[in-house]
Amino acid sequence: MRKFVALGNGTPPVCRLGLATRGGTRLAADDVRHAVDHGVNYLNWCGHPDGMSKAIAALGADRAQVFVAFQLSARTATEASAELDEVLRELKTEFVDAATFYYVEAEAEWDRIIGEGGAYQAMVKARQEGKVRLLGLTSHQRPLAAKITAGELQGPKSQGVPSLDLLMIRYNAAHRGAEEEVFPVTDALGIPVVTFTAQRWGALKEATPADPMGFSPPLPRAWYRFALSHPSVAATLMAPENREELEDNLALLEDWREPSPQEHTLLAEHGARVRQHAGTFW
Repeated sequence: MRKFVALGNGTPPVCRLGLATRGGTRLAADDVRHAVDHGVNYLNWCGHPDGMSKAIAALGADRAQVFVAFQLSARTATEASAELDEVLRELKTEFVDAATFYYVEAEAEWDRIIGEGGAYQAMVKARQEGKVRLLGLTSHQRPLAAKITAGELQGPKSQGVPSLDLLMIRYNAAHRGAEEEVFPVTDALGIPVVTFTAQRWGALKEATPADPMGFSPPLPRAWYRFALSHPSVAATLMAPENREELEDNLALLEDWREPSPQEHTLLAEHGARVRQHAGTFW
């Protein structure tokens, strides 16, 4: 199983286990730096000032070896340009390696992004200027994400068919629809896929009523191993709440391997049980 992957357009090769923050995480700048020092160089920032933004701003000469991604919330060109400028100021960097249009969940949203005066227009300009190296999309909607990635939803003729460099999609042992609905499309186009929610919001590390006698759910890092073992997954993101969870996840780097066939079966079977018992999926 590869440990590093190149995502393109002059970005540094990245460790396939990436680190993300979200609103509720309590990682300090020292925690993020600790992850970087242990080889994690894909940092996905949530856009709100936190330990990750402080760590990125303090990277100094190490910035060139770290892949910095952020989630772009803006839908119009004016808003997108302003948001990007604010991000660059907050992170004290001249560019970001990836900007992904954040949580595009309906065709109408994408139509607005790629329409006249939409955020896509501003981000293409930013990519040309070197402020952004890769443009991506983040979505929970697998069929929609596949259509967008394939260029089936087009904006004004003057702009041509919108093109993406990266796709972020949910994928885990309990939520495997991407294997049929997304990965065949991205594989054919050669577009890297970054996955998130590898633990299904923690449900995969919990028992279910249908577990076999004596079964203990595997440690969280096993679920990252499951996601990373799929050949269509370029990288997967962890989002630990604290240093203790981070340390547990980082142990994967010291035991970097694919699950054995028996381990994969065990993980997949528990994923199916979680899908059945842990609530609604879509």
